[in-house]
Amino acid sequence: MTENVNAHSQYVVGVDFGTLSGRAVVVRVSDGAELGTAVSEYRHGVIEHRLPGSDITLGPAWALQAPSNWRDVLRHAIPEAIAAAGISATDVVGIGTDFTACTVLPTLADGTPLCEVHGLWFRPHAWPKLWKHHAAQPQADRINAVAEERGERWLSRYGGRISSEWEFAKGLQVLEEDPETYRRAERWIEAADWIVWQLTGVESRNVCTAGYKGIHTEDGYPSREYLEALNPAFGDFTDKLGHRLSPLGGLAGRLTTEAAALTGLPAGIAVAVGNVDAHVTAAAADAVRPGQLVAIMGTSTCHVMSSDQLAEVPGMCGVVRDGIVDGLWGYEAGQSAVGDIFGWFVDTCVPPEYHAEAQLRGETVHDHLASLAEQQPVGRHGLIALDWHNGNRSVLVDHDLSAVVIGQTLETRPEDTYRALIESTAFGTRTILDAFDKSGVPVTEFIVAGGLLKNRLVMQIYADVLRRPLSVIRSTQGPALGSAIHAAVAAGTYPDVKAAAAAMGARTEAAFVPDHDRADVYDRLYAEYRALHDYFAGDRHGGSGVLHRLRALRNEVAK
Repeated sequence: MTENVNAHSQYVVGVDFGTLSGRAVVVRVSDGAELGTAVSEYRHGVIEHRLPGSDITLGPAWALQAPSNWRDVLRHAIPEAIAAAGISATDVVGIGTDFTACTVLPTLADGTPLCEVHGLWFRPHAWPKLWKHHAAQPQADRINAVAEERGERWLSRYGGRISSEWEFAKGLQVLEEDPETYRRAERWIEAADWIVWQLTGVESRNVCTAGYKGIHTEDGYPSREYLEALNPAFGDFTDKLGHRLSPLGGLAGRLTTEAAALTGLPAGIAVAVGNVDAHVTAAAADAVRPGQLVAIMGTSTCHVMSSDQLAEVPGMCGVVRDGIVDGLWGYEAGQSAVGDIFGWFVDTCVPPEYHAEAQLRGETVHDHLASLAEQQPVGRHGLIALDWHNGNRSVLVDHDLSAVVIGQTLETRPEDTYRALIESTAFGTRTILDAFDKSGVPVTEFIVAGGLLKNRLVMQIYADVLRRPLSVIRSTQGPALGSAIHAAVAAGTYPDVKAAAAAMGARTEAAFVPDHDRADVYDRLYAEYRALHDYFAGDRHGGSGVLHRLRALRNEVAK
């Protein structure tokens, strides 16, 4: 597509590396107009069952990716986006990238992924671990237990629990399950930083992933003594991480000749410091002031918010100084599955006649279920669900938990369960907002970005459950636009991210408003959700522990 292209304008490229694909967008620096986009699907998708081209199987809760798929995004999506924009690549002044996190990989000192080193491709631990790789939960449990025993000060900064999704748990899993791969790993690096390394030829580490996923605070990383208490051989782990951190919106380096040939962009243009897909979206929504919470709702949901207050909030994924924008504390919370839950239900639990009816109407199955579900008054289905199909990220930080649905009868229909699952994710978000409010960190505006914006039923249920209006990002490419905004700052066209966001980002305020009658009923259902939440939370949190016992049995049988 082309929109008022000015031959004298400057442009930047933002590239968003997601779970299943990468997307490039060409953006005009002066006003944030998105002129061209392109998508490159990952050939290998999410690697969950066996290594590509082999019979080497993976265990439960594994999730890997292939670096070659990320390079394909650079090779294909960027030139296609430039062509779609109808501009000359010579007018591009910078490129910014973002990634899912914690998506992390072991490499040699020159950045070569271990899975691409001769003789190592057949080792599962040599491959990048995707953010939703949850097989390191036993290591995460020990990380938390030892930190509590030692009184490590940094633990409270992360809401009292370190996640199995993060760098340390995944790194410790590699050490304990494949010591040779751990030894060969000269670097342990977030994909957000690795892709920038490929573009610039210079290794850099961004303050965002280090702070939220790498347990880096103002005091640095956890001590060697602590790491050796986890495992004597783990003491050198932080040597693999890099200790010099770069600010968001900073200049990571210049595009190399090799990267220019790969992308079709001019050599020497600015390359922004790496960033996380959720955090970079705040700039795209111009939501970089205290109290503006951005929920990036897709396969999972990440909640990011800047604040001028530092507090200990239960179940946070981290509180990082300058973690979203300079000068403010950046808070992150999240839900491990949201859209994935709805997708799982449609793929596995909806009978053929619903698919046939949807096709006859020219609708997707999601649209058909939503149209049926929205006709119900609140509470009509008699169901409550816990949104833990992929564990709980916040506020319990426990990926060994699983989902619960109660209240089903022989009269329960698919649209009933579909609506209950949507409501469960809204209740999970309300639990997170309650934690913020009770900790003295007020949420003044709730802003939605991500693919689920297209589902109006989801948006209205969230407005009703949260009892607050929902603002929505105007861009359909939030992370890519946010990366482009950071690229504009790295290129020197704006003094900082706040100024660039004001010029290039946008949102629509109060796009969805709550219905107070429905909200009153949802208050009653939320009380039931919280009772179930606390009961099923597990023995670690004073609950029954039944979900943990079921997970342990499942893993035992799977072996």
